[in-house]
Amino acid sequence: MNTRVTRPGDGPFTERTPRVAAARALTRRAGRQKAGRFLAEGAQAVREALRWAAAGRGVVHELFAVSLPDDLAALAAEAGVPVSAVTERAAAGLSETVTPQGVVAVCDVVDVPLAEALAGTPRLVAVLVGVADPGNAGTVIRVADAAGADAVVLAGHAVDPHNGKCVRASTGSLFHLPIARAPIPDVLDACHAARLRLVAADGHASDDLHSAGAALADPTAWVFGSEAHGLPDDLVANLDHALRVPVYGAAESLNLAAAAAVCLYATAWRQRAG
Repeated sequence: MNTRVTRPGDGPFTERTPRVAAARALTRRAGRQKAGRFLAEGAQAVREALRWAAAGRGVVHELFAVSLPDDLAALAAEAGVPVSAVTERAAAGLSETVTPQGVVAVCDVVDVPLAEALAGTPRLVAVLVGVADPGNAGTVIRVADAAGADAVVLAGHAVDPHNGKCVRASTGSLFHLPIARAPIPDVLDACHAARLRLVAADGHASDDLHSAGAALADPTAWVFGSEAHGLPDDLVANLDHALRVPVYGAAESLNLAAAAAVCLYATAWRQRAG
């Protein structure tokens, strides 16, 4: 059941309310960088953000909502997050979708230093090199989360993981595992220091997942390139290995998210088999 959000003695915030206007600036990368905050829109993303905050792993500053499901109201209360009612027009101004979902959380950014993301003994990491499409990046974050990866690292000139489309595509997984951003050389050095084998997902590789065999059980950092350009040849040459996903039918190739799912799950299955 939906519960109408109310503010005693006051009406809902409008698009001109200063707090709403400040939040609207977070739909732009420059605004997010300046404030160190971003927006999570929709019930699922907000639910995971509130759980993230309640667990002490991050901060949600405020919810803006036209109406709020009872479970989100309870989670907000548990996490001590204030809820402000907004008009539908104000909610639309905070949304980057054609059909606004009417609930938005203002969160601190989630990315952590590279050393923190790779701390301990990680066994499975996804590295996205120069991936500019936020939908692809968000979907890979979701896949990595589902496969039990220890972290996702965006290397080089990659998309901002706090981009609205990326956040929506991750369906809340952005709040589940460490996300880091760093220059490519730093990422490669850090992965080697963490004793991860760097494996390129390369459609032109001579070896495929079948030929890799038991080596897939090794602690692995899968390196994925952009869907448009793939990985640079000189980068692939500096990695420990390159593997392709075999294509048995007539399709030219798999898209980035599908290839990432196959590669990450192939490794997760091998690592759990022993």
